[in-house]
Amino acid sequence: MTTLDPNTGSSPTNPLTRRAFGTAVGVTAATALGLPAATPAAAAPVESAHERPFRAARGRHSRRPNILFILGDDLGWADLSSYGSPDIRTPNLDRLGRQGVRFTDAYAGSATCSPTRFSLYTGRYPGRTRGGLAEPIADRSVGLDPTHPTLASLLRGAGYATALIGKWHCGYLPDYSPTKSGWDEFFANFGGALEYYSKLGLGGEYDLYEGDAEYKDLRYYTRILTERASEYVQRDHDAPWLLNLNFTTPHWPWIAEGDTAESAEIVRKIKEGGLGGLFHADGGSVAKYKEMVEDLDRSVGEVLKALQRSGQEEDTLVFFASDNGGERFSYQWPLSGNKSSLQEGGIRVPAVLRWPARIEPHQVSDLPLFSPDWTATLLELGGARPDPAYPLDGISLAGYLLRGEQPKERDLFWRVRGERALRRGDWKYYRGKGGTDQLFHLTQDQREQADRAAAEPELLAALRASWERTDAGLLPYPKSS
Repeated sequence: MTTLDPNTGSSPTNPLTRRAFGTAVGVTAATALGLPAATPAAAAPVESAHERPFRAARGRHSRRPNILFILGDDLGWADLSSYGSPDIRTPNLDRLGRQGVRFTDAYAGSATCSPTRFSLYTGRYPGRTRGGLAEPIADRSVGLDPTHPTLASLLRGAGYATALIGKWHCGYLPDYSPTKSGWDEFFANFGGALEYYSKLGLGGEYDLYEGDAEYKDLRYYTRILTERASEYVQRDHDAPWLLNLNFTTPHWPWIAEGDTAESAEIVRKIKEGGLGGLFHADGGSVAKYKEMVEDLDRSVGEVLKALQRSGQEEDTLVFFASDNGGERFSYQWPLSGNKSSLQEGGIRVPAVLRWPARIEPHQVSDLPLFSPDWTATLLELGGARPDPAYPLDGISLAGYLLRGEQPKERDLFWRVRGERALRRGDWKYYRGKGGTDQLFHLTQDQREQADRAAAEPELLAALRASWERTDAGLLPYPKSS
């Protein structure tokens, strides 16, 4: 059995056995995978006391899963109890991980909000699309091109109902919207942040929409999203469904439910002009951040209870992660860096997956993976094929999850303005804004403090060359004015 390190909340760093998700996913997906047709799902095993290395549970069958994909916003890698937080209590998210798989080496597709969402929705590096070059999107000039295939449009083509509830941050009306990119339903905000009560966004605009029309509700935003998501999962669906549930919690401004006086002060500053009010640079605290993360945990718990009441829990794949590393009040130990940086603290995120019909509980995996991999995986599990004109940069983990296949070694690539990073196995190549190439062995040095560049010059050169080959195939950043 593998137990958690009491200091970091992580499992030991020995290589883990790669483990599985079953065999097929309904007639359509089963055919695509060369597996037998669906049979009644086996009951989930009783939970054990400790995590164990991930292993494939071969021979299980189920229909194509419903998909509930939940994102927190700027949540740090160690902000969950199960990842080592000393103060924040997250019983619902911890339980979700215990009921399935907890990933220790999961990464976001980028270091800020909208590029990561581009990488998830398209399954490709953000730098393959013009909108993905914005880090993050802050105006109406760019967005996710409605002609580009997405996770939602491809699954919808395979018979899924699709909905996005919560932060979009991939462009603004009239040119960009989830309803133009494959989601049947949309309820939430278009921008990167909003004040939780007034719903005022970065430009002082009102930013709560149902479809493409404004929707008036001045209650605390996390409550509204929780209610909407709970209603969606409890519907009498006649087809499998995809729900992207994108909370803004715990993104700034740092106000918890009931903080109406602080809300009013932020609104006053927003209306006076400028972004200072919403950025909340003069507010927030570790204690307030704790309130917000614990509220996020309760909200996820409410949605999961609604899913259980609906009778669909067994056949629903639930995934939770953060969209990037944490902000200034988050807990990242032992990682260095935070949001906007390509150090581990900026891109490594908490991630847990549960699918009772296919996944046994109490599992932990140290497989390095990132956002585009989930796009490829969910398409395969849902019986959808990627568009050959838009090849994916992620790899499907279905073989790993369903059949215990070891993914081929490949490089994980990141690029943001002024920084570059690439991970291959245990090694990470990193160049920060100072312009110095560095090399870290992450299994031995998660904190990225022991630079091995001088000791491993050939490996450094190989990883740098790999990064530069990938970079050469991406769009260049527009020149700064």
